[in-house]
Amino acid sequence: MDGLHPFLYGALTTAGLTAALIFLRFWKMTRDRLFVFFALGFVALALNWLALAMTDPASEDRYHVFLLRLVAFAFILYGIFDKNRRAKRDLSGARAR
Repeated sequence: MDGLHPFLYGALTTAGLTAALIFLRFWKMTRDRLFVFFALGFVALALNWLALAMTDPASEDRYHVFLLRLVAFAFILYGIFDKNRRAKRDLSGARAR
């Protein structure tokens, strides 16, 4: 079972980087900053899974690896917050015209 965990973390790393590339392609088409923040979040998640694959699962001092996951979710949440803030600002500017 020990050989399966690094393989699965490698698959998750590949999936995270693939998702980041897809979000960058959407950003290139629309120039919407939300997609950049999602891409950064998925890159951080991929780095988290890569770090988990390279550490010993029984080690208790790998808690710092999960800070990358916190950074990933912070990127995603900030992207959503930024999108909603810009949408409200654009909507209020349209009403003033």
